[in-house]
Amino acid sequence: MKKKVLVIAEAGVNHNGSLDMAVDLIKEASKAGADIVKFQTFFADDGITQKSIKAKYQIDNENNSLDQYSMLKKLELSPDDHLFLIKKCNENNIEFLSTPFDIKSISLLSKLGLERFKVPSSEVDNTFFLRNIGLLGKEVILSTGMATLGEVEYALDTICDAGTPLNNITVLHCTTQYPTAFPEVNLRAMNTIANSFNVNVGYSDHTLGIEVPIAAVALGAKIIEKHITLDRKLEGPDHKASIEPEEFSRMVKSIRNIEDSLGSNFKKPTQKEIEMRLIMRKSLVASQFINKGELFTQENVTTKRPGNGLPANFLDFVIGRKSSKDYQINDLIDL
Repeated sequence: MKKKVLVIAEAGVNHNGSLDMAVDLIKEASKAGADIVKFQTFFADDGITQKSIKAKYQIDNENNSLDQYSMLKKLELSPDDHLFLIKKCNENNIEFLSTPFDIKSISLLSKLGLERFKVPSSEVDNTFFLRNIGLLGKEVILSTGMATLGEVEYALDTICDAGTPLNNITVLHCTTQYPTAFPEVNLRAMNTIANSFNVNVGYSDHTLGIEVPIAAVALGAKIIEKHITLDRKLEGPDHKASIEPEEFSRMVKSIRNIEDSLGSNFKKPTQKEIEMRLIMRKSLVASQFINKGELFTQENVTTKRPGNGLPANFLDFVIGRKSSKDYQINDLIDL
């Protein structure tokens, strides 16, 4: 069976620190058809100084502080929270995933038994972080927002040198802008990554709408990641660059339709088309009365539907041959 595109609903920090909201995100992601719902695991004290300022989009979307530490501290998920959310994912038949942002988080997720690990774009040049991911030998999803091709190569080499085989890694093209304007997407870079490193690729999307993820699947993406929110009007850093459940559901359905449409590399008629050829294509027929022994010519032979006689491309083979019988107008020519 052909492996389907893996669709990740990025819940991220759109739970706003509420476990009830996190559970609702799990339920909505599952109903929308996502394969995975992904949160974020971090310990503010381990990864952020209190001098770290917010990005402009974070200031615009969450106005009560100017520093990242204060914003993220209240969005931390405890180890017990993780266990609870894993349980809820199991109950809703969707895989739990969370992106670690520091070494302590990698260790926690490993102890929780996760079989795949996400490297966020912010850590693509973090040697210490990449080595700790690579040492696990698990399936890796590597986001590459803000990265050059050389930095992607460095991240892949570091993860692989630590012990993870290249065929365990899928690289996601990504533009770290919230939201991303269409001219900034540069979707063809996804295939540049695939061709440069002989690696599976996907796309992590921050555009408004669902067109670009669908296009990415048509171009060969194996994984699609898209932020999901219960309400884009909620206050919080990522809600405005997310999509709501109904739109997420439409995206998943469109992705599945595109998957079905891609088919194989072979150009051949389908069984339905073979049946249709008998109706739609034309056969060689007599355009005039033709006597037995008379030569077939351009004047007494033409092409008309249906296509159940000699195919129209037999014309040159027939012209100049003698008729073996009499033909009335519109009779199918045979030999």
